[in-house]
Amino acid sequence: MTDPGGPAADDVRELLDDALARWADVPPAVRRLAAARRRLDEPLRVAIVGRVKAGKSTLLNALVGARVAPTDAGECTRVVTEYRYGATPRVVLTGTDGATRDLPVRRDGGGLVLDLAGTPPEEVARLVVDWPSADLLAATLVDTPGTGSLSAGTSDRTHAFLGDDGGPAGADAVVHLTRQPQPDDLAVLRAFQEATGATGTLTSTVTVLSRADEVGAGRPDALRAAAEAARRMSADPQLQAVSSAVVPVAGKVALAGRTLRQGDFLALRSLATADPAAVTGLLLSADRFCRPDAPVPLPPEDRVALLDRLGLFGVRLSVALVRAGVQDAVALADELLRRSGLVELQRLLAVQFTARGGPVRTAAALRLLEGVLAEHPVPGAGTVRAGVERIRLAADDLPELALLARTRSSSGPLPPALRAEGERLLGAAGTGPAARLGLPADTPVASLRGAARQALRRWQEVAADPLADRAATDAADVVVRSCEGVLAVLDGDPDGASGGAVPGPGGPQEQRDGRQQEATGRHHQRDAVEVGVARGGALRDVEGEQGR
Repeated sequence: MTDPGGPAADDVRELLDDALARWADVPPAVRRLAAARRRLDEPLRVAIVGRVKAGKSTLLNALVGARVAPTDAGECTRVVTEYRYGATPRVVLTGTDGATRDLPVRRDGGGLVLDLAGTPPEEVARLVVDWPSADLLAATLVDTPGTGSLSAGTSDRTHAFLGDDGGPAGADAVVHLTRQPQPDDLAVLRAFQEATGATGTLTSTVTVLSRADEVGAGRPDALRAAAEAARRMSADPQLQAVSSAVVPVAGKVALAGRTLRQGDFLALRSLATADPAAVTGLLLSADRFCRPDAPVPLPPEDRVALLDRLGLFGVRLSVALVRAGVQDAVALADELLRRSGLVELQRLLAVQFTARGGPVRTAAALRLLEGVLAEHPVPGAGTVRAGVERIRLAADDLPELALLARTRSSSGPLPPALRAEGERLLGAAGTGPAARLGLPADTPVASLRGAARQALRRWQEVAADPLADRAATDAADVVVRSCEGVLAVLDGDPDGASGGAVPGPGGPQEQRDGRQQEATGRHHQRDAVEVGVARGGALRDVEGEQGR
């Protein structure tokens, strides 16, 4: 399903077509421009990236809701594989020579078994898998070979896909899986941001603390320990420079929640109702759990299947939940999903990536054009540069996305007391007026308008505070423009705008210029206050001069 990206994307298409004609004699530029032009008409591509055995394929399966990506160490895990929506399952192999051919589709238990049909991995450029999952409508997910692999060729495929070899990046955004960020992990993310021109924006990368259940050594409180570890990791300045957030996810628990069957629930219930001491002893290790002479009313082959589907921690958690009163497979699946961290990751991906796929791709294309302008000057380039500036002024969603990315760091610029409201107004919970205001979808327009005006006044006061630092007032300015956007929609559609998407924090050019002048005035005012304090001036006198 293609996200056309709106009027701004149409303008970018025309500008890229113009640029392709102007740079026709510069092959490196043509290659990058042509790739950007194609990508505007494709779904957003989100790459799952991480070291070997980080849990990439398991997480991808959880996001898709089916076991489509191989999780063993087979040959298919050594090639780049794209998973996109298709009404009928299909697998297409593209060789390094550019030739394509269909591979057999082998289904197993509602999932897929991939097989290269004798083609060596080093001769495969990529696999493309079509799969009928609604979760793939908004974005194509890309499973990549592990970085840091002992096989240089395997890791090189991922680096090349992310644009680390100087070519165009094959993804628009990255979900980076790690247990503990290493220098080469950070280098991969920096290289991706450089390849997409996204350095410093933080809107294109999210980090997952993977296999979160192992952080606490599989203890009952393992996921709480993982959440605390993720908070500490998110405060790392080096990681903050390349990633917008750290989310702990227990991939196997998440996948179990997406694929739990009634038979799984019945097997877990038989364990939950067995002798507690015997079950506790079995759950000390995988070997004990699978031994043939276990004193529980569940055959060893069923226990092996449970272990494969849920992992030892997932079995422990599920047994505890059933004992606590979870009574059916649907309720158990919901609890596993909620506790796994997948729901929070899906929300974050929707806010930063898929819900605004058009603006994300538009911004990436503009950054690419700016890179081409800087690296390959040609006659007439000024016209393209002017076009970039004109379109950028209308790219309203990007300031919101960039600020949302920064709010999740420990040094986020929004006031702590107003951070939750600020994120919501920026579109963290949805882009319609009601969602931004934190009100029910059926709230009358008059009530929405009143709430929006209150929010606008509140954030105008934050933006006008002369004692706040520049980052805080700049952030408040973005929230103010989001409030103005909500009011613009409500005023323009009085009969039912509560569910419609709010345009980003832009507006007519004259309004933007006026707000910029106001912000500049506040910055000058604040700078004068800071200088006065630095020189020993009395704070109360300064506040009096500012009319406070």
